[in-house]
Amino acid sequence: MTGMTSSARPHLNRRLAEFGTTIFAEMSALALSTGSINLGQGFPDTDGPEEVREAAVRALRDGRGNQYPPGPGVPELRTAVAAHQLRRYGLPYDPDTEVLVTAGATEAIAASLLALLEPGDEVVALEPYYDSYAACIAMAGGRRVPVTLRPHDGAFRLDLDELRAAVTDRTRLLLINTPHNPTGTVLTRAELAAVAELAVERDLLVVTDEVYEHLVFDEAEHVPLATFPGMRERTVTIGSAGKTFSFTGWKVGWITAAPDLVTAVRSAKQFLTYVASGPFQYAVAEALALPDAFFEDFRAGMQAKRDLLAGGLEEAGFEVFRPSGTYFVTTDIRPLGESDGFAFCRALPERCGVVAIPNAVFYDHREQGAPFVRFAFCKRTAVLEEAASRFKTLGA
Repeated sequence: MTGMTSSARPHLNRRLAEFGTTIFAEMSALALSTGSINLGQGFPDTDGPEEVREAAVRALRDGRGNQYPPGPGVPELRTAVAAHQLRRYGLPYDPDTEVLVTAGATEAIAASLLALLEPGDEVVALEPYYDSYAACIAMAGGRRVPVTLRPHDGAFRLDLDELRAAVTDRTRLLLINTPHNPTGTVLTRAELAAVAELAVERDLLVVTDEVYEHLVFDEAEHVPLATFPGMRERTVTIGSAGKTFSFTGWKVGWITAAPDLVTAVRSAKQFLTYVASGPFQYAVAEALALPDAFFEDFRAGMQAKRDLLAGGLEEAGFEVFRPSGTYFVTTDIRPLGESDGFAFCRALPERCGVVAIPNAVFYDHREQGAPFVRFAFCKRTAVLEEAASRFKTLGA
Protein backbone atom coordinates (compact mmCIF):
# COMPACT_ATOMS: atom_id res chain seq x y z
CA MET A 1 0.00 0.00 0.00
CA THR A 2 2.88 2.35 -0.72
CA GLY A 3 1.95 5.89 -1.61
CA MET A 4 -1.21 5.80 0.50
CA THR A 5 -1.74 8.35 3.26
CA SER A 6 -3.36 7.64 6.60
CA SER A 7 -6.15 10.11 5.97
CA ALA A 8 -8.23 11.30 3.06
CA ARG A 9 -8.16 14.80 4.52
CA PRO A 10 -6.39 17.35 2.27
CA HIS A 11 -2.86 18.23 3.31
CA LEU A 12 -3.43 21.97 3.25
CA ASN A 13 -5.15 23.59 6.23
CA ARG A 14 -8.68 24.45 5.14
CA ARG A 15 -8.18 28.09 6.15
CA LEU A 16 -5.61 28.39 3.36
CA ALA A 17 -7.29 26.15 0.79
CA GLU A 18 -8.67 29.07 -1.24
CA PHE A 19 -5.30 30.71 -1.78
CA GLY A 20 -3.04 28.32 -3.71
CA THR A 21 -0.13 29.69 -5.77
CA THR A 22 -0.10 33.46 -6.00
CA ILE A 23 -0.83 35.16 -9.30
CA PHE A 24 2.57 36.86 -9.01
CA ALA A 25 4.38 33.52 -9.31
CA GLU A 26 2.26 32.53 -12.30
CA MET A 27 2.74 35.81 -14.15
CA SER A 28 6.46 36.09 -13.35
CA ALA A 29 6.96 32.57 -14.74
CA LEU A 30 5.00 33.63 -17.83
CA ALA A 31 7.28 36.65 -18.24
CA LEU A 32 10.34 34.39 -18.16
CA SER A 33 8.96 31.78 -20.54
CA THR A 34 7.90 34.39 -23.12
CA GLY A 35 10.76 36.85 -22.67
CA SER A 36 8.24 39.58 -21.80
CA ILE A 37 8.70 42.80 -19.87
CA ASN A 38 7.48 42.06 -16.34
CA LEU A 39 5.31 44.94 -15.15
CA GLY A 40 3.40 42.55 -12.91
CA GLN A 41 5.26 42.11 -9.64
CA GLY A 42 6.16 45.27 -7.75
CA PHE A 43 9.92 45.18 -7.45
CA PRO A 44 12.44 47.65 -8.93
CA ASP A 45 14.87 46.49 -11.61
CA THR A 46 17.73 48.56 -10.17
CA ASP A 47 19.18 48.75 -6.66
CA GLY A 48 18.71 51.69 -4.36
CA PRO A 49 21.34 54.21 -3.19
CA GLU A 50 24.94 53.05 -3.34
CA GLU A 51 25.71 54.48 0.10
CA VAL A 52 22.94 52.33 1.61
CA ARG A 53 24.23 49.21 -0.12
CA GLU A 54 27.74 50.01 1.12
CA ALA A 55 26.37 50.44 4.65
CA ALA A 56 25.14 46.83 4.48
CA VAL A 57 28.54 45.64 3.24
CA ARG A 58 30.23 47.58 6.04
CA ALA A 59 27.94 46.00 8.65
CA LEU A 60 28.71 42.52 7.29
CA ARG A 61 32.46 43.15 7.39
CA ASP A 62 32.32 44.67 10.85
CA GLY A 63 30.40 41.69 12.19
CA ARG A 64 27.27 43.68 13.01
CA GLY A 65 24.14 41.60 12.59
CA ASN A 66 25.79 38.40 11.40
CA GLN A 67 24.46 36.64 14.50
CA TYR A 68 20.92 36.93 15.85
CA PRO A 69 20.01 40.59 16.29
CA PRO A 70 17.90 41.60 19.30
CA GLY A 71 14.29 40.40 19.10
CA PRO A 72 12.77 43.90 18.79
CA GLY A 73 15.37 44.92 16.18
CA VAL A 74 18.79 46.54 16.46
CA PRO A 75 18.71 49.71 18.58
CA GLU A 76 20.13 51.83 15.75
CA LEU A 77 17.21 50.99 13.47
CA ARG A 78 14.55 51.38 16.15
CA THR A 79 16.00 54.80 16.97
CA ALA A 80 16.06 55.74 13.27
CA VAL A 81 12.42 54.67 12.79
CA ALA A 82 11.34 56.73 15.79
CA ALA A 83 13.32 59.75 14.50
CA HIS A 84 11.72 59.36 11.06
CA GLN A 85 8.18 59.31 12.47
CA LEU A 86 8.89 62.37 14.60
CA ARG A 87 10.67 64.36 11.89
CA ARG A 88 8.12 63.74 9.14
CA TYR A 89 4.85 63.49 11.04
CA GLY A 90 5.41 64.86 14.54
CA LEU A 91 4.66 61.40 15.98
CA PRO A 92 6.85 60.63 19.02
CA TYR A 93 7.60 56.94 19.65
CA ASP A 94 9.87 55.39 22.25
CA PRO A 95 12.38 53.26 20.29
CA ASP A 96 12.65 50.81 23.19
CA THR A 97 8.95 50.10 23.77
CA GLU A 98 7.04 51.40 20.73
CA VAL A 99 9.03 50.17 17.70
CA LEU A 100 9.34 46.58 16.46
CA VAL A 101 11.44 45.51 13.46
CA THR A 102 9.96 42.76 11.25
CA ALA A 103 10.92 40.66 8.23
CA GLY A 104 9.38 43.14 5.84
CA ALA A 105 5.87 44.55 5.96
CA THR A 106 4.54 41.10 5.07
CA GLU A 107 5.58 39.72 8.46
CA ALA A 108 4.37 42.88 10.18
CA ILE A 109 0.90 42.26 8.72
CA ALA A 110 0.95 38.58 9.63
CA ALA A 111 2.21 39.10 13.19
CA SER A 112 -0.25 41.94 13.82
CA LEU A 113 -3.27 39.95 12.68
CA LEU A 114 -2.20 36.73 14.40
CA ALA A 115 -1.62 38.65 17.62
CA LEU A 116 -4.73 40.82 17.67
CA LEU A 117 -7.45 38.51 16.32
CA GLU A 118 -9.41 35.70 17.92
CA PRO A 119 -11.26 33.14 15.77
CA GLY A 120 -14.50 34.66 14.57
CA ASP A 121 -13.39 38.28 14.82
CA GLU A 122 -14.33 40.39 11.82
CA VAL A 123 -11.77 42.51 9.98
CA VAL A 124 -12.98 45.32 7.75
CA ALA A 125 -10.51 45.80 4.89
CA LEU A 126 -10.48 48.03 1.83
CA GLU A 127 -11.06 46.00 -1.33
CA PRO A 128 -9.14 45.43 -3.59
CA TYR A 129 -6.38 44.45 -1.19
CA TYR A 130 -2.86 43.07 -1.19
CA ASP A 131 -3.23 39.29 -1.29
CA SER A 132 -1.46 38.57 2.00
CA TYR A 133 -4.19 40.42 3.93
CA ALA A 134 -6.79 37.77 3.15
CA ALA A 135 -4.41 34.89 3.87
CA CYS A 136 -3.28 36.34 7.21
CA ILE A 137 -6.85 37.04 8.34
CA ALA A 138 -7.68 33.43 7.45
CA MET A 139 -4.66 32.05 9.32
CA ALA A 140 -5.75 33.99 12.40
CA GLY A 141 -9.25 32.53 12.13
CA GLY A 142 -10.78 35.92 11.43
CA ARG A 143 -13.47 36.80 8.94
CA ARG A 144 -12.74 39.44 6.35
CA VAL A 145 -15.41 42.00 5.52
CA PRO A 146 -14.50 43.90 2.35
CA VAL A 147 -15.44 47.52 1.67
CA THR A 148 -14.94 48.11 -2.03
CA LEU A 149 -13.17 51.17 -3.45
CA ARG A 150 -15.04 52.09 -6.63
CA PRO A 151 -14.09 54.18 -9.66
CA HIS A 152 -15.31 57.75 -9.53
CA ASP A 153 -14.01 60.75 -11.49
CA GLY A 154 -10.79 59.04 -12.54
CA ALA A 155 -9.87 57.52 -9.17
CA PHE A 156 -10.97 54.76 -6.82
CA ARG A 157 -12.81 56.23 -3.83
CA LEU A 158 -13.86 55.02 -0.39
CA ASP A 159 -17.59 55.20 0.44
CA LEU A 160 -17.58 56.22 4.11
CA ASP A 161 -21.23 55.22 4.57
CA GLU A 162 -20.38 51.75 3.29
CA LEU A 163 -17.45 51.60 5.69
CA ARG A 164 -19.66 52.50 8.66
CA ALA A 165 -22.27 49.95 7.61
CA ALA A 166 -19.64 47.19 7.47
CA VAL A 167 -18.81 47.55 11.17
CA THR A 168 -20.77 45.20 13.45
CA ASP A 169 -20.55 44.08 17.06
CA ARG A 170 -18.17 41.37 15.86
CA THR A 171 -15.72 43.81 14.25
CA ARG A 172 -12.36 43.78 16.00
CA LEU A 173 -10.12 45.63 13.61
CA LEU A 174 -9.94 47.93 10.59
CA LEU A 175 -7.19 47.07 8.10
CA ILE A 176 -6.36 50.25 6.20
CA ASN A 177 -3.86 50.70 3.36
CA THR A 178 -2.89 54.19 2.18
CA PRO A 179 -1.29 54.92 -0.26
CA HIS A 180 -3.38 52.05 -1.55
CA ASN A 181 -2.12 49.04 -3.51
CA PRO A 182 -3.33 48.27 -6.18
CA THR A 183 -5.50 51.32 -6.98
CA GLY A 184 -3.02 54.09 -6.17
CA THR A 185 -5.61 55.93 -4.07
CA VAL A 186 -4.33 58.11 -1.23
CA LEU A 187 -6.97 58.66 1.43
CA THR A 188 -7.56 62.33 2.08
CA ARG A 189 -7.25 64.02 5.44
CA ALA A 190 -11.06 64.25 5.63
CA GLU A 191 -11.49 60.55 4.80
CA LEU A 192 -8.89 59.56 7.39
CA ALA A 193 -10.57 61.77 10.01
CA ALA A 194 -13.83 59.91 9.36
CA VAL A 195 -12.07 56.53 9.66
CA ALA A 196 -10.53 57.69 12.94
CA GLU A 197 -13.87 58.86 14.32
CA LEU A 198 -15.42 55.50 13.46
CA ALA A 199 -12.58 53.59 15.15
CA VAL A 200 -12.87 55.66 18.32
CA GLU A 201 -16.66 55.52 18.37
CA ARG A 202 -16.76 51.73 17.98
CA ASP A 203 -13.58 51.10 20.01
CA LEU A 204 -11.79 49.33 17.17
CA LEU A 205 -8.14 48.51 16.69
CA VAL A 206 -6.58 49.67 13.42
CA VAL A 207 -3.71 48.16 11.46
CA THR A 208 -2.56 50.60 8.82
CA ASP A 209 -0.18 49.64 6.02
CA GLU A 210 1.73 52.76 4.99
CA VAL A 211 4.66 51.23 3.10
CA TYR A 212 4.22 53.62 0.16
CA GLU A 213 4.32 56.69 2.43
CA HIS A 214 7.10 58.32 0.41
CA LEU A 215 5.41 57.74 -2.95
CA VAL A 216 2.63 60.33 -3.17
CA PHE A 217 2.17 62.44 -6.28
CA ASP A 218 0.68 65.71 -7.48
CA GLU A 219 -1.38 67.35 -4.72
CA ALA A 220 -1.76 64.18 -2.63
CA GLU A 221 -0.51 64.12 0.96
CA HIS A 222 0.29 61.14 3.16
CA VAL A 223 -1.13 61.60 6.65
CA PRO A 224 -0.57 58.74 9.11
CA LEU A 225 -3.79 57.58 10.75
CA ALA A 226 -2.04 57.58 14.12
CA THR A 227 -1.88 61.40 14.04
CA PHE A 228 -5.66 61.75 14.48
CA PRO A 229 -7.31 62.21 17.89
CA GLY A 230 -7.73 58.98 19.83
CA MET A 231 -5.79 56.93 17.28
CA ARG A 232 -2.25 56.67 18.58
CA GLU A 233 -3.17 54.20 21.31
CA ARG A 234 -5.26 51.96 19.01
CA THR A 235 -3.22 52.01 15.78
CA VAL A 236 -0.46 49.69 14.57
CA THR A 237 1.39 51.55 11.80
CA ILE A 238 3.40 49.44 9.34
CA GLY A 239 6.40 50.79 7.43
CA SER A 240 9.02 49.22 5.19
CA ALA A 241 12.42 49.89 3.69
CA GLY A 242 11.84 47.87 0.53
CA LYS A 243 9.53 50.27 -1.27
CA THR A 244 11.33 53.47 -0.28
CA PHE A 245 14.95 52.43 -0.79
CA SER A 246 14.54 49.83 -3.58
CA PHE A 247 16.03 46.92 -1.67
CA THR A 248 12.99 44.66 -1.57
CA GLY A 249 15.09 41.51 -1.03
CA TRP A 250 16.40 42.76 2.30
CA LYS A 251 12.98 42.31 3.95
CA VAL A 252 13.22 45.01 6.58
CA GLY A 253 9.92 46.36 7.91
CA TRP A 254 8.66 47.71 11.20
CA ILE A 255 5.66 48.64 13.25
CA THR A 256 5.18 51.65 15.48
CA ALA A 257 2.48 51.47 18.13
CA ALA A 258 1.70 51.91 21.82
CA PRO A 259 3.67 49.58 24.14
CA ASP A 260 0.81 47.14 24.77
CA LEU A 261 0.22 46.70 21.05
CA VAL A 262 3.94 46.26 20.30
CA THR A 263 4.17 43.66 23.07
CA ALA A 264 1.23 41.75 21.60
CA VAL A 265 2.61 41.80 18.05
CA ARG A 266 6.10 40.84 19.23
CA SER A 267 4.59 37.82 21.02
CA ALA A 268 3.40 36.51 17.64
CA LYS A 269 6.40 37.70 15.64
CA GLN A 270 8.92 35.82 17.82
CA PHE A 271 7.41 32.52 16.68
CA LEU A 272 7.38 33.46 12.98
CA THR A 273 10.90 34.51 11.91
CA TYR A 274 12.13 35.23 15.43
CA VAL A 275 14.59 37.71 13.90
CA ALA A 276 15.82 38.49 10.39
CA SER A 277 17.97 40.71 8.17
CA GLY A 278 20.62 41.52 10.79
CA PRO A 279 23.22 43.47 8.76
CA PHE A 280 20.52 45.08 6.62
CA GLN A 281 18.92 46.60 9.70
CA TYR A 282 22.04 48.71 10.26
CA ALA A 283 22.00 49.83 6.63
CA VAL A 284 18.33 50.81 6.76
CA ALA A 285 19.02 52.85 9.90
CA GLU A 286 21.44 54.92 7.81
CA ALA A 287 18.97 55.07 4.91
CA LEU A 288 16.21 56.55 7.07
CA ALA A 289 18.56 59.38 7.98
CA LEU A 290 19.18 60.38 4.35
CA PRO A 291 18.44 64.06 3.65
CA ASP A 292 15.00 65.16 2.52
CA ALA A 293 16.40 65.69 -0.98
CA PHE A 294 16.71 61.92 -1.43
CA PHE A 295 13.05 61.33 -0.65
CA GLU A 296 11.95 64.18 -2.91
CA ASP A 297 14.14 63.02 -5.82
CA PHE A 298 12.84 59.48 -5.39
CA ARG A 299 9.24 60.71 -5.46
CA ALA A 300 9.77 62.99 -8.45
CA GLY A 301 11.57 60.28 -10.41
CA MET A 302 8.78 57.79 -9.78
CA GLN A 303 6.15 60.36 -10.74
CA ALA A 304 7.91 60.85 -14.08
CA LYS A 305 7.84 57.08 -14.61
CA ARG A 306 4.16 57.02 -13.71
CA ASP A 307 3.43 59.64 -16.34
CA LEU A 308 5.50 57.80 -18.96
CA LEU A 309 3.71 54.49 -18.44
CA ALA A 310 0.27 56.05 -18.00
CA GLY A 311 0.71 58.01 -21.22
CA GLY A 312 1.66 54.87 -23.14
CA LEU A 313 -1.35 52.99 -21.76
CA GLU A 314 -3.72 55.85 -22.62
CA GLU A 315 -2.32 56.04 -26.15
CA ALA A 316 -2.94 52.29 -26.53
CA GLY A 317 -6.62 52.75 -25.62
CA PHE A 318 -6.76 51.76 -21.95
CA GLU A 319 -8.76 53.84 -19.51
CA VAL A 320 -6.09 54.80 -17.00
CA PHE A 321 -6.60 55.64 -13.33
CA ARG A 322 -3.52 57.79 -12.81
CA PRO A 323 -2.45 56.95 -9.24
CA SER A 324 -1.96 59.50 -6.48
CA GLY A 325 0.48 57.14 -4.75
CA THR A 326 2.34 53.78 -4.87
CA TYR A 327 4.17 52.57 -7.98
CA PHE A 328 1.22 50.85 -9.63
CA VAL A 329 -1.25 52.08 -12.20
CA THR A 330 -4.67 50.46 -12.59
CA THR A 331 -6.33 50.38 -16.01
CA ASP A 332 -9.77 49.47 -17.33
CA ILE A 333 -9.56 47.15 -20.36
CA ARG A 334 -13.16 47.60 -21.52
CA PRO A 335 -12.29 50.38 -24.00
CA LEU A 336 -10.14 47.73 -25.74
CA GLY A 337 -13.19 45.49 -26.14
CA GLU A 338 -12.07 43.25 -23.26
CA SER A 339 -13.76 42.47 -19.94
CA ASP A 340 -11.91 39.50 -18.40
CA GLY A 341 -8.70 40.64 -16.72
CA PHE A 342 -7.41 37.09 -16.19
CA ALA A 343 -7.78 36.15 -19.86
CA PHE A 344 -6.36 39.50 -20.94
CA CYS A 345 -3.24 39.17 -18.72
CA ARG A 346 -2.60 35.57 -19.74
CA ALA A 347 -2.76 36.55 -23.42
CA LEU A 348 -0.88 39.86 -23.12
CA PRO A 349 2.66 38.38 -23.26
CA GLU A 350 1.93 36.75 -26.63
CA ARG A 351 0.09 39.82 -27.90
CA CYS A 352 2.64 42.48 -27.04
CA GLY A 353 5.38 41.06 -24.81
CA VAL A 354 4.30 42.64 -21.51
CA VAL A 355 3.12 41.04 -18.26
CA ALA A 356 0.56 42.63 -15.92
CA ILE A 357 -1.63 41.48 -13.01
CA PRO A 358 -5.43 41.10 -13.11
CA ASN A 359 -6.87 43.15 -10.26
CA ALA A 360 -9.61 40.56 -9.67
CA VAL A 361 -7.13 38.56 -7.55
CA PHE A 362 -7.29 41.37 -4.99
CA TYR A 363 -11.09 41.14 -4.61
CA ASP A 364 -13.46 38.89 -2.70
CA HIS A 365 -16.05 40.11 -5.19
CA ARG A 366 -14.14 38.97 -8.27
CA GLU A 367 -16.71 40.48 -10.62
CA GLN A 368 -15.98 43.95 -9.17
CA GLY A 369 -12.37 43.69 -10.29
CA ALA A 370 -12.86 41.75 -13.52
CA PRO A 371 -12.14 44.57 -16.03
CA PHE A 372 -9.19 46.09 -14.17
CA VAL A 373 -5.49 45.33 -14.75
CA ARG A 374 -2.48 46.59 -12.77
CA PHE A 375 0.91 47.59 -14.15
CA ALA A 376 4.03 48.41 -12.08
CA PHE A 377 6.14 51.39 -13.10
CA CYS A 378 9.08 50.92 -10.67
CA LYS A 379 11.31 50.02 -13.61
CA ARG A 380 14.07 51.72 -15.59
CA THR A 381 12.90 54.46 -17.93
CA ALA A 382 14.16 52.56 -20.98
CA VAL A 383 12.10 49.51 -19.97
CA LEU A 384 8.95 51.63 -19.57
CA GLU A 385 9.57 53.31 -22.94
CA GLU A 386 9.88 49.88 -24.57
CA ALA A 387 6.68 48.70 -22.85
CA ALA A 388 4.82 51.81 -24.04
CA SER A 389 6.02 51.09 -27.57
CA ARG A 390 4.83 47.48 -27.36
CA PHE A 391 1.36 48.52 -26.21
CA LYS A 392 0.84 50.16 -29.60
CA THR A 393 0.52 46.73 -31.19
CA LEU A 394 -2.66 46.02 -29.15
CA GLY A 395 -4.73 48.17 -31.47
CA ALA A 396 -3.10 46.84 -34.61
